Amino acid sequence: MTVSITGATGFIGKRLVQRLHADNHSVHVLTRSRSKAELIFPVKDFPGIVIADEPKWKDSIQGSNAVVNLAGTPISTRWSSEVKRDIKESRVKVTSKVVDHINSSPEGSGPTVLVNATAVGYYGTSETKVFDEQSPSGNDYLAEVCREWEATALRVNKGVRLVRIRIGVVLGKDGGALAKMIPIFMMFAGGPLGSGRQWFSWIHLDDMVNLIYEALSNPSYEGVINGTAPNPVRIAEMCQHLGDVLGRPSWLPVPDFALKAVLGEGACVVLEGQKVVPAKAKELGFSFKYPYVKDALRSILL
Repeated sequence: MTVSITGATGFIGKRLVQRLHADNHSVHVLTRSRSKAELIFPVKDFPGIVIADEPKWKDSIQGSNAVVNLAGTPISTRWSSEVKRDIKESRVKVTSKVVDHINSSPEGSGPTVLVNATAVGYYGTSETKVFDEQSPSGNDYLAEVCREWEATALRVNKGVRLVRIRIGVVLGKDGGALAKMIPIFMMFAGGPLGSGRQWFSWIHLDDMVNLIYEALSNPSYEGVINGTAPNPVRIAEMCQHLGDVLGRPSWLPVPDFALKAVLGEGACVVLEGQKVVPAKAKELGFSFKYPYVKDALRSILL
């Protein structure tokens, strides 16, 4: 395959590029910062990789048979009104541009599949409901972002197989939510974050990359797929396992104010969760390498 990837220098993107490159696919990294991309994907380690800055996106996309759209400003940061605008715009604008380039491909050429990231924030938050791919959207800010993001992807031509992956909290080394949670956790002798009753729908980075890879190559993957592990946990349980793996007691709850001090309004991502299950992935026979959070954390931290 020749795969064009936005958000390739991000947490998931980096690992996906490594995997595709190792399997001898051609990879086009679509970036807004050529220098950053060249640092992350040096030619000596990634021979043959194409780094395309914005003016070259169109040619890269139209010369690919698949596109993965992962671009977007990280949400686990302090939210000012400016950051909130950027959280939405960064996703919607890049998706719009990608879709326009796919749709204007010459007849009989261009990508036949678009794998578009979206997020479990689509469902809103709840301590009691269980959400699968059929569930309606929520009514908070992140749900609104996800609806617009997905609606933009849905403008892609009918001949293109579209997979929208609603991604949970991705756990992996060197980045993502875990990198932000661990220092706060250590500071407070490692207790639950907030009430501890909120749901935490997580997925190991390896499983996330495998799911995207499968979505690229398997024609039965289409429509919405939840990118979450089959066993979501309440955050108190997640923190219990984290404490066990890090060898820290897990008895002192991390107060809301500490999280808000670090993450501001973005703390809602950890303080209010949703229980999301991967009904579609299971139906498709996708095999999770890390179905349980304890095993996922051990593989990352030990």
